Amino acid sequence: MENKPGWRAISYILGYQIVQRIATLGMMGNLMVYLLQFFNLGQVAAANVLATVAGASNLTAVIGACVADAYLGKFKTIVISSFGALVGMVILTLTALPQLHPPSCTSTAHCVPPTSFQLGLFILGNGLLNLGTGAMGPCAIPFAMDQFDSTSSDGRKGMSRFFNWFFTSVTVIQLISLTAVVYLENKSWILSFGTLSLLMSFSIIILFVGDSVYVYIPPKGSIFSGIVQVFVAAYKKRHLKIPVIEDEGLYYDSPVDAKTLLKMPSTQQLRCLNKAALIGDNELDAGGSVKHPWRLCSIHQVEEVKCLIKMLPIWASGILCLIPVVQQGTFPVSQALKMDRHLGANFTLPPATYNVVSLITVIIFLLCFDLFLQPVLAKVTENEEGLTSLQKIVIGDICSVLTMLCAGLVEWRRRDLAISHGAPDGVVPMNAMWLAPQFVFLGLCEILTVVGHTQFYSTESPENMKSIGNSLQFLVMAFSIYVGTLMVNVVNKVTRKHGGIDWLNDDINAGRLDYYYFLLAGFASLNLVYILLCVKCHHYKAVIDNNNLFE
Repeated sequence: MENKPGWRAISYILGYQIVQRIATLGMMGNLMVYLLQFFNLGQVAAANVLATVAGASNLTAVIGACVADAYLGKFKTIVISSFGALVGMVILTLTALPQLHPPSCTSTAHCVPPTSFQLGLFILGNGLLNLGTGAMGPCAIPFAMDQFDSTSSDGRKGMSRFFNWFFTSVTVIQLISLTAVVYLENKSWILSFGTLSLLMSFSIIILFVGDSVYVYIPPKGSIFSGIVQVFVAAYKKRHLKIPVIEDEGLYYDSPVDAKTLLKMPSTQQLRCLNKAALIGDNELDAGGSVKHPWRLCSIHQVEEVKCLIKMLPIWASGILCLIPVVQQGTFPVSQALKMDRHLGANFTLPPATYNVVSLITVIIFLLCFDLFLQPVLAKVTENEEGLTSLQKIVIGDICSVLTMLCAGLVEWRRRDLAISHGAPDGVVPMNAMWLAPQFVFLGLCEILTVVGHTQFYSTESPENMKSIGNSLQFLVMAFSIYVGTLMVNVVNKVTRKHGGIDWLNDDINAGRLDYYYFLLAGFASLNLVYILLCVKCHHYKAVIDNNNLFE
């Protein structure tokens, strides 16, 4: 067994992740305000620009995972993606120059929109930044896991410690990005963007410093041919009948190589695919090997495909649930701009800072869960983790409903005050900290849903598809962004018909943002019913280790 460097390598990887995330999240976290106040875009147009690019970023995560596993390897993929993100950050820094953005608005009626070149340059920079961070995202954790020996007790403990440090550092970084970095951006965009670009350069240097220490797992080639083979073989044998009495001798059960630690037995779910493993005439050679892999597949190969199929319904449930998470930097920012953000007599909080409440909620919840809730729940549920991944997903969906209900009620009250007071600048005498309750539920929704989905994909994915499984979280975020954007545009179009004022009007005091929030709450409620049905029907993956069957 090759000696793994463990924490000697992790110190460089974690250092790279911390500095890189401060730089990238710091730049992406306040772009809504940048577009509204610096590029003179309307609320819906700005949300569409950011959502389109961010969605492409999450789709790129899947491509990055496939390329890393099949061709380049994780390290090369991370390096190339990091340089791409750095180029994007430099371009965004240039857009802060006076010649590359429209002049400031003299009044609401005299706002010069950005030129096609100016907006195109912004989209290019933001696109490279998002695509770069998207491609490196699913590779970072698996690359870190490669540095530990998963067959030893110390290695497994090291992996567990890394996850704790990783998620804690990510939350702290987001907290820094939404406070200190956002405050600096509101003082000087070009200074803050330039500083963040330098930090990104420094993170790449940290990554290269550990080059001689890392363990590199070579790419294994595409896994998709094996998936397609199962469907092709099952289709070719579609006329065969599955025996009423199951006999393992009727199915091809290939010996598992040393790289496959856990073997999956034949199951009765999705039985039609079992036909791909039925041994036909003259399909095995004298040595017992398959002659034509597109006509006969192994039981293990069939069960790998079943695992992927069975994950899809649970995966789909995350799309509607995460819409409040992906939109937290858009409409809540517009609300905060129209509320009293004073902290004391002379200090005003930036509108994007209130997202900090969700991060603080995550930190407090993680501490309370690890120290108090998990031990208690472990005794009650007789599960050492306290809650299963699917239970976390369900609770996260409930918090998604509560987030939207709370947001709708606060916006209903804020708008009512705006109309009754008739403030000329539209700012109501209502403290923006009233947004805190919805961000508390949002933090609980995010940590439970994201962690639940991540654990679900990790445990239910086939052994040789862990990177692909890890990328599913990014894919569901992409779909959440695009579905959320579709809902925004449909609501905007439908509600403005016949000369009416649309719900998502740029002047939120004239619009009905509260109605939009209640609409999302309704969809989240339907999604909750759906996920409960999925959980009830789901069968966990079964594996065989040393001839012992367990789930």
